[in-house]
Amino acid sequence: MLNFKSNIILAPLAGFTDCAFRKLCSDFGAGLTVTEMVSAKGLHYNNDNTEVLLKTAGETPCAVQIFGSDPDIMAEATTNEKLQKFDVIDINMGCPVPKIVKNGEGSALLNDIKLAEKIITKCVKTSPKPISVKFRIGFKENDDICLDFAKMCEASGAKFITIHGRTREQYYSGKAKFESIFKTAEQVKIPVFANGDITTIDDYNFIMNNSNVYGVAIGRGALGNPAIFSNLLGKSTVNKKQQILMHYNYLKQNFNEHYIFTNFRKHLVYYIDGIKNARSVRSAIFTAQTIEQAINFALNALI
Repeated sequence: MLNFKSNIILAPLAGFTDCAFRKLCSDFGAGLTVTEMVSAKGLHYNNDNTEVLLKTAGETPCAVQIFGSDPDIMAEATTNEKLQKFDVIDINMGCPVPKIVKNGEGSALLNDIKLAEKIITKCVKTSPKPISVKFRIGFKENDDICLDFAKMCEASGAKFITIHGRTREQYYSGKAKFESIFKTAEQVKIPVFANGDITTIDDYNFIMNNSNVYGVAIGRGALGNPAIFSNLLGKSTVNKKQQILMHYNYLKQNFNEHYIFTNFRKHLVYYIDGIKNARSVRSAIFTAQTIEQAINFALNALI
């Protein structure tokens, strides 16, 4: 079984959890980091777009998250040599994005537990790495298939599961519901990570003090504050300005100027979220001519 560095892990976020951000979160104590979603079909057809998603920067332990709906192609992906540097292969069964769901992938699999079971079983059989699964508590607004789906994952050989406390139809609206996750954690033997709306030490303590979950997975709560892992673990941390500079340094070590300019500005907006005049600073960041200029706008705003 994988040894987690802590019981607080970084959840995958499309467009955000590249290797630089994962490395930063790992430095701050994330027990596991997870890549952005990688298409199993993309791996099958050797799509160039998967290369940047699979780039690593020494973050450890690290999981690669794959998605798809074809059991054979998913199983084939687990044996792909490009994935062997990762410690875990995570299967996405919770993405709510329409184009993913329309293809029968992501959270669409919550509506087809037999197909989901077939995918996990085949992946476990072929994979040289531990398999985990991330899913939501249900598909429609009032669905609650959390326990049944979790038991299926466990019986199919998944080593741990991460459960987002919303249905697919909720997307990211409303509040995450943890009751189903807590009930599930009591009835399965594999580790359960709770995910959704965890941004403070009070959120973390509430979950850990009121359930049998193994830990929590933080996604959006880490944007603009990768030091949240240190905060929740009670360890010394650094301020936002230092986090920005550390983040930028990892980006420079791993990506070209075009990638950094395109991708880091949206992170900078999260770093300055909540400050006075955030709207004008946000506008300045996105109209900056260079990434250095955008960074300076953010740093000066944080003084």
